[in-house]
Amino acid sequence: MEFKDYYKILGVEKTATADEIKKAFRKLARKYHPDVSKEPDAQARMAELNEAQAVLSDPEKRIAYDALGNQPPGQRDFRPPPNWDAGFEFSDGAGGGGPGEDYSDFFEQLFGRARHAGAGGARAHRREPQPERGTDHHAKIELDLLDAYLGAERNISLRGARLDDSGHVVAEDRTLSVKIPKGVIEGQQIRLGGQGGPGHAGGPAGDLYLEVSFKPDARYRVQGRDVTASLPLAPWEAALGAQIEVPTPTSRVQVTVPAGWKKGRKLRLKGHGIPGRGATDPAGDMYLELELALPPADTPKARELYETMARELPFDPRAGL
Repeated sequence: MEFKDYYKILGVEKTATADEIKKAFRKLARKYHPDVSKEPDAQARMAELNEAQAVLSDPEKRIAYDALGNQPPGQRDFRPPPNWDAGFEFSDGAGGGGPGEDYSDFFEQLFGRARHAGAGGARAHRREPQPERGTDHHAKIELDLLDAYLGAERNISLRGARLDDSGHVVAEDRTLSVKIPKGVIEGQQIRLGGQGGPGHAGGPAGDLYLEVSFKPDARYRVQGRDVTASLPLAPWEAALGAQIEVPTPTSRVQVTVPAGWKKGRKLRLKGHGIPGRGATDPAGDMYLELELALPPADTPKARELYETMARELPFDPRAGL
């Protein structure tokens, strides 16, 4: 695939500012627009200009295109940013909407096919840039379960593009401090206003949405606001009942284990799950799954006790088989 030099098409340097690109496009558009131009190749030239403007007028798309152009010929492997074309407007070329020319194979191979408009399915072309809101960006943030109980503040690193004071496109690494509100749950999105893609032609920036996930925890399992943990019991605690101190993510509580352990039994600690966000979104509960833990017969005394139980307890674990 032959590489298209959009800077050459617009007659600007690679260091051109956003204003210089806009002025170059408007100047050439007045010369080659098919409605007014007498040039024999006006329609083809206008299509090229639209392509170049579509890419170079957007900071994020331009920096991605520049990354491709900086690679040696034959080794160019381009990956456009997600939703890169979300802000484009197209018309069907009817009634003076523009040349209605196809985008080139180069453009479509890199960025995908432009959207179509109109019942007739005519190929679309780009209009003059209008102020448009930047695209929303989405990412994931991984938290400890304790962050959901207490709230937290975390730093995240982002890479994007922006215009500097002179109008040049530059890559930008940003570190954002994110406040994690108390009571977040897995799958919830935290919105950071204005931290998404930059706006087009003076429009506002989009938002950044961080989807919450929890780091794997060896002790706790989470479902919504409810938290589940295993509670191992000694045989005498399971049989006779007991008062046991149990850790939760933020405290230790006294729990009454009823006598007569049964497989699958759970104890519910009301309100000890992830905190709620208000009266209509109450705190979750914590569930303790009771599990029987057998002491090992690894000492003479332990073996003696097991042997005594085997002789004196009328117990057959397979009686119901």
